[in-house]
Amino acid sequence: ESLHEIQKQVNDLWQNLLYPVTRGNDTDGMIYATCEMKPSSKIDADKPQVTGQVLFKQCYSYGRLEAIFYLDGFPLDNNQSSRAIHIHELGDLSNGCDSTGGHYNPFRVNHPRHPGDFGNFLPKEGKIRKYKTNLFATIFGPYSIMGRSVVIHEQEDDMGKGNNKASLENGNAGKRLACCVIGISNKNLWEEKLPEVMDKKKR
Repeated sequence: ESLHEIQKQVNDLWQNLLYPVTRGNDTDGMIYATCEMKPSSKIDADKPQVTGQVLFKQCYSYGRLEAIFYLDGFPLDNNQSSRAIHIHELGDLSNGCDSTGGHYNPFRVNHPRHPGDFGNFLPKEGKIRKYKTNLFATIFGPYSIMGRSVVIHEQEDDMGKGNNKASLENGNAGKRLACCVIGISNKNLWEEKLPEVMDKKKR
């Protein structure tokens, strides 16, 4: 009986460690999250007004994170530079994207080794359509990205090679164009967007 009690306590502890997400019954062990991208209220009107979604999917509880980047509103010319996308520490949009804090960096390491350093994305025809797998960030456990933010920057990420302090903190990626807060979602949005992103990948 005491063994059963210990087992129950261990299970309860494990569930609490996985907070804020536990496995749903109707998703075959998959957890889905979405981030509804909006332009920062602090950027100038002549800057790109980026909208769309960043979607996440991860298998409970040891699967690697997958993401879909489905974004619109970039300039239509194809001569522009890539844009950096990162996870930031806070889900606070009270002062536009400026209040999302720095990069989410729970392990106190230099950029670009933060869990949400997703790298650079090159818009084509004003859009980013990208599917990425095997990402280091996680939805589960004490280092969960749930409730944090995704930020799109104006410039390219120098991937820590800029020979200055800012490079090792944020890749000198420049102003914050748009941002969103990550929240749990159902699987419908993922299933709707994935075919279009995969189709673009083949072409």
